[in-house]
Amino acid sequence: MKVSAGTIRRYLERIPARRLVATMTLALACCPFLAGQTLAPIGHTPVAASETTPPSGSSLVLPDYIISPDDVLNINVYEAPDVTGDYRVSPAGQIVLPLLNAPIVAAGRTPGELADLISAKYRESEIYSRSRVTVSIKESRVHAVTIAGAVKHPQIYPVFGKTTLVDLLSQAEGLADNAGTLAIITRGQIATQILKQSDACAAGSNPASCEGTFTVNLNKLTESGDPLLNVDLYPGDRVTVQRAGIIYVVGAVNRPGGFPLKTGQEDMTVLQAVALAEDLKPTAIRDKAMILRKNPSAQNGRDEIPVDLKKVLAGSVHDTQLQAEDVFFVPDSTGKKAFRRGIEAAIQAATFAVVYVH
Repeated sequence: MKVSAGTIRRYLERIPARRLVATMTLALACCPFLAGQTLAPIGHTPVAASETTPPSGSSLVLPDYIISPDDVLNINVYEAPDVTGDYRVSPAGQIVLPLLNAPIVAAGRTPGELADLISAKYRESEIYSRSRVTVSIKESRVHAVTIAGAVKHPQIYPVFGKTTLVDLLSQAEGLADNAGTLAIITRGQIATQILKQSDACAAGSNPASCEGTFTVNLNKLTESGDPLLNVDLYPGDRVTVQRAGIIYVVGAVNRPGGFPLKTGQEDMTVLQAVALAEDLKPTAIRDKAMILRKNPSAQNGRDEIPVDLKKVLAGSVHDTQLQAEDVFFVPDSTGKKAFRRGIEAAIQAATFAVVYVH
């Protein structure tokens, strides 16, 4: 039997005025559905798929939650306390419920679809003739976003819908002091499927965020607030905030160690490094300092760049820029042989240096 618009109109004419607004709202919402569907007999709940196979073409469009293997579900069957409880979805995507002869496939369905299916199976088995079932998500590993690296609270955050990079950074309470300028985003399966159907990706307006792995410049994001940089994140995505590079200061300084570049800082000068190391010792040879920089093609795998600290401190030469992973070595007032040994010791000291975060 099909329901025509005239039937609905005659039904509305018999409704009391005080209920008319609410009923019209419900009728209008249902009309598009009723116009193309055959009504099932009263008391019968149609099941779109069997209990052994997930529904074909299940949509991953959020915010509808799609149950995944290893999810923990809270299933409440009213007036059936022996059935009500928590159930973990097996790796095969199934759950086993009391009194039912066969497992039910939960993965690939929404909680509402699974609740309807469970209710139907209990009715078909003549166990609970009028069972009312609700399904909620208690735990989920797949439906979460991981943020790691240089943030204050790296961990896994549950995300049952779409969120943004800025929102996730806020949940992690912001960047750590040693955070670098880049965040690496790795897409999960849900995001990959959604973005393939996205108009934005099809139009190419923001192609980077449609790739499997890409980077976001955090400096530009925080300074400009560019919405293209505040990318959408989906369950299963992973965000890794890179740590800043480290400058090592060793030798005749008061506080040798490794000093990370601050957030947004791409380099450091020699004088800044000396200041972080709490100045030179009185025995420091100021005109013999040098920068040890990795260079696989150079002899011993490094460049030795001389720095005359006397002239730098006097302002007669420009303050030299240091790069991440540089070792700035200030020799002590000893002989030449000890000086060469000091270079080797500086390299070893830099390897095991204590990192001081300011």
